[in-house]
Amino acid sequence: MLIRSLAIPKRDLTVVKESATLQEAIDILEESGFRCVPILDETGTLFRGNVYKMHIYRHKANGGDMNLPVTHLLKNATKFISIDSSFFKVFFTIKELPYIAVLNKDMTFFGILTHSSLLNMLAQSWSVDVGSYVLTIVAPSRRGDLFQITKIVNKVTSIASLITLDVTRDDVLRRVLLTLPADTTKAELDQVIQGLEKQEFRVISIENLQDQ
Repeated sequence: MLIRSLAIPKRDLTVVKESATLQEAIDILEESGFRCVPILDETGTLFRGNVYKMHIYRHKANGGDMNLPVTHLLKNATKFISIDSSFFKVFFTIKELPYIAVLNKDMTFFGILTHSSLLNMLAQSWSVDVGSYVLTIVAPSRRGDLFQITKIVNKVTSIASLITLDVTRDDVLRRVLLTLPADTTKAELDQVIQGLEKQEFRVISIENLQDQ
């Protein structure tokens, strides 16, 4: 459901049919202004891959035949996710791609999920629009650290969002990014910091989102 709401559906996309030539594809790319578009089968239901403007121009500059089918320069044929894929699969599949193709459960093409949509979702999860202060907390990686941190903060105010980092590293320290709600006062902030540091949690950075 999350991906469905974030993805751009096929009806709103510029696509290239697999029977198109490289010249037809570059004309579509130039007209649309996109650097990359999906290639679909003739029925417009199956995802074949992507075609990039830079690859076509490189082909042309090297004297390549522009009447070849667009599939000659097809890329990312296996780079797609399902409409019900988990967030973690989406995050690690999209990586350097400008977007990732989204397929329905029957493997037909639904649309694309762009980098910008994913970043906007992360910004929302970070509560940038409704937060006040973001604390970067260094925890000694003890069992129950997150419980202890939330317990300390909840004695003073609520938590708008919480993100943990360094979970794949072998270091004994872990960073926790904790966003306080928009109505948090400076006095409450100081009280939270004092409570955290009293329990051996170091607050190494404080960012005021209202100053952004």
